[in-house]
Amino acid sequence: MAATVDPFPLAPAAALSVLLAGFDAGQTHTTCRLVDRLSGATLAEGEGPGVSHLAAAAGRQRFVAALRQSLEAARQGLPAGRRQDPLAAAAVGASGIEAGSAVQQEGLDLAVEALALPVQRLVVTGDERTALRGAFPEGPGIVVISGTGTIAVGSDGQGRHHRCAGWGWLLDGAGSTMDIGRDGLALSLRMADGREPDGPLRRAIWLALGLDPEDPGAPQRIKALVVEPAFGAAGFARLAPVVDRLAQQGDARASTILAQNAEALVAMVAAVAAALDLRQPPVAALGGGLIHLVGLRHPFESGLRRRGWILEAPRGDACHGAIQLAAALLQQDPDPDAAAAVAF
Repeated sequence: MAATVDPFPLAPAAALSVLLAGFDAGQTHTTCRLVDRLSGATLAEGEGPGVSHLAAAAGRQRFVAALRQSLEAARQGLPAGRRQDPLAAAAVGASGIEAGSAVQQEGLDLAVEALALPVQRLVVTGDERTALRGAFPEGPGIVVISGTGTIAVGSDGQGRHHRCAGWGWLLDGAGSTMDIGRDGLALSLRMADGREPDGPLRRAIWLALGLDPEDPGAPQRIKALVVEPAFGAAGFARLAPVVDRLAQQGDARASTILAQNAEALVAMVAAVAAALDLRQPPVAALGGGLIHLVGLRHPFESGLRRRGWILEAPRGDACHGAIQLAAALLQQDPDPDAAAAVAF
């Protein structure tokens, strides 16, 4: 009888811990995936709230809540007899975490608190890094992510990495659903005050905000709405599907908004490819914007083809990449300093 091979061999200190956790923490929600370290099989997933930059108001509290709640939700999906199984290791890919920064160390400290794991059993890095690890675990590749925020990151397969864009929604959101929604809303206000001819986009956007398109006071209500703390980037991002729907119905100005944002994503890929000397890199498109918005994905694909690049399906998602990082910790000597440094 053939011996069973452990795909994720544990150091002795974690020999009784049987679960690996991988977290994908974005601005709108967090996913936790639990994997059996003996078989490598996915056992359960759970959802929790999103995160914000740790320096933002309540950023630290949101980070801890996102990890705890998504883990608890994932545990509820486990067979009843396994819901208390201990974690062997975990990796977190989170929006706003910069590799090698003080924010990364702060995130690591918070993860220790949230998950009750020793620091040598944890990795905390940017969600773009776990997405890259999941999409292209070996060899070169570039991932571009368009969600509430946007970012691109690539690897040359020889140890070099480069990231582009993603400098926060107030500064650098071109190509994101936030920018698409904001651009649509801004256009609707130009329509309302006569700078642009009126059109169906204004009515659709205002209805999506719960406003009467015939109310002359609606622009003032919009001005007040967008500065409310609860609106933020996610409030704009919720309008992106409205812009996409109008584009699919033939609205030329909605199509222009999407095409401009698609070109911004292509420029990000081009910058990463140039920095890593990649001539024909495989490219994976991730995030809700590129997955769900047809009017964004099609011009993005066309822009890549003009440069001789073709989209490839990612081999795995960001949670898969996080699981791989967690598993890598278990193959190292239990040296806290060395383990804490693993984040690309």
